[in-house]
Amino acid sequence: MGEAILTLAASPWVLPLLFVLCTVDGFFPPVPSESVVIALAATSVTGHGPPLAAVVAVAALGAHVGDLIAYRIGTRVPLTRIPWLRGERAARATERLASLLRRRGAALIVGARYVPVGRVAVSMTAGATGYPWRRFVAVAVLAAASWSGYSVLIGLAAGTALGSNPLLAAGVGVGVGLSLGVGVDAVVRRIEARRARDRVPV
Repeated sequence: MGEAILTLAASPWVLPLLFVLCTVDGFFPPVPSESVVIALAATSVTGHGPPLAAVVAVAALGAHVGDLIAYRIGTRVPLTRIPWLRGERAARATERLASLLRRRGAALIVGARYVPVGRVAVSMTAGATGYPWRRFVAVAVLAAASWSGYSVLIGLAAGTALGSNPLLAAGVGVGVGLSLGVGVDAVVRRIEARRARDRVPV
């Protein structure tokens, strides 16, 4: 199993596959593109994967394309028809996102890129609410590039620390990345809950 994973990491098909995963993850949250980017970066450091620069570039390009697709979906499909954006709670969250996009759009788009469901919701809401297309494209470039670099840095750190065992390095890197993602999501949820309590009239 371990040899098969390393063989796949060194395959010429791994970068096209990475591009597809990062693209789909931009509008379909269950696809774990961060984990793949981190694992490839970790194996790259140990000499078993594609060049780090290629991982950064391909992941960023795929993420950017995925975000643009999510935006376009938002312009064409009512948000209430999207499974993870249904329900009263999701509707309230979408209203808050629309308000934040008007006031702090660039910061929201970049920050949401680090939260799997968050980035999809923000990109689709941007499309649905008429956030300027050219501005979204420009900000999404920055978001995708920073997200790709961040994911690769996690894999780089794991691969450097555990270079003698590429599979362990990949596993540790993915674990750290998932933990950070869960942490960011928890912080965002806590902030949203606090703001919701503050809006309740006393």
